[in-house]
Amino acid sequence: MSNLDDLKKKAIETLGTIADVSVEAYKVAEEKTKVVARRAKLNTEIAREKALIRRRYAEIGKIYYEMRGDNPENECRKYCDDITAAFESIEAKRAEIAELKSKPASCDCDCDADSEPAPKDEEKKEENNENRDSW
Repeated sequence: MSNLDDLKKKAIETLGTIADVSVEAYKVAEEKTKVVARRAKLNTEIAREKALIRRRYAEIGKIYYEMRGDNPENECRKYCDDITAAFESIEAKRAEIAELKSKPASCDCDCDADSEPAPKDEEKKEENNENRDSW
């Protein structure tokens, strides 16, 4: 019976050791999880702050262009010229789109292209693009 008692003691000691190791592993994993979660939260906050900065830079640029776009300072002249050219390009493309909308669709196939309405999603996208602020 002493062998059985010895075996029981060793089994209990082994289970105790496994339990201790498991608790330690859990604590380490818990701490690492907290660190990773904190880093992820901080990275998200940094990304949010960077997005705010980009929006504010854009707003400042828009205000500057509206105030000084016709007569910008030398450092900003190229950028204002690029913006003016982009606005002109947008207007030309919108005019072409309007022209294309007014023309009937024609093709060389046997289908009746004029009888099929344009997809609703495409119409909504074009309306949204036309309704943007100044661009």
